[in-house]
Amino acid sequence: MRLAGGAGRSVLPGFGLTMGFTLLYLSLLVLIPLSTLGLWAGRLSWAEFWGTFTSSRTLAAYRLSLGGALIAAAINAVFGLLIAWVLVRYRFPGRRLLDMLVDLPFALPTAVAGISLTAIYAPTGVIGGFLEKVGIQAAYSPLGVVIAMTFVSLPFVIRTTQPVLQDIEREVEEAAATLGATRRQSFTRVILPMIIPAVLAGFAMAFARAVGEYGSIVFVSGNMPGKTEIVPLLIMTRLEEYNYAGATAVALVLLMLSFLLLLLINLLQAWARRSAPV
Repeated sequence: MRLAGGAGRSVLPGFGLTMGFTLLYLSLLVLIPLSTLGLWAGRLSWAEFWGTFTSSRTLAAYRLSLGGALIAAAINAVFGLLIAWVLVRYRFPGRRLLDMLVDLPFALPTAVAGISLTAIYAPTGVIGGFLEKVGIQAAYSPLGVVIAMTFVSLPFVIRTTQPVLQDIEREVEEAAATLGATRRQSFTRVILPMIIPAVLAGFAMAFARAVGEYGSIVFVSGNMPGKTEIVPLLIMTRLEEYNYAGATAVALVLLMLSFLLLLLINLLQAWARRSAPV
């Protein structure tokens, strides 16, 4: 077996041993735990599985999780691109600090994020109190769920778009300008086609992150069944009721969705690599 990186001796042991450890590690941490979902869900008949998945409470949780994640990812696709553009194209005091703040949702414990968002967007909070006066309820509503999802999925579009923007030479825009293109035309017809695969990849990752979010949402959503209950919370509720088969049935559908999202993300990333400027 030849080395993928070229000729030479590897520091690590041979392919057989390293591949064996790789498969063992992935099996213990990923494959075996996930396979138990199918085993538990297999205890249900098809009618019971379908009835569990299509119950009004389950469908409401899926609508909120998927719909909220879609809205949050779309918001971050727009504003994430804007932030990435500012960080790459401009030099200003505090740029490095702003660049570090982008990764804060990665490092911040989700429970801390949930408490912070609840304190701000609750009716007694600074922003929540103002919104309450104009008739908008942020916390303990679907809007609060979208806000929390937007917060936790913020970095993905930025971090996938930044490297592509950095690789685009300024000469490309200058050439477009010499041909008579306006700044808007240079962006929409020259730059945007180059970065759209990266933006879409970031969008897909933000969507996947938002769908699986739990810690920050349970504080700000209010957790009302049929209204502000998300799928991960519904799974936890089923487990607390000792309804393991029902919990795994709901989780199995979410797992299948995660695999589809993973496939989509990999396809988009491959497209982004092929479309990246040379």
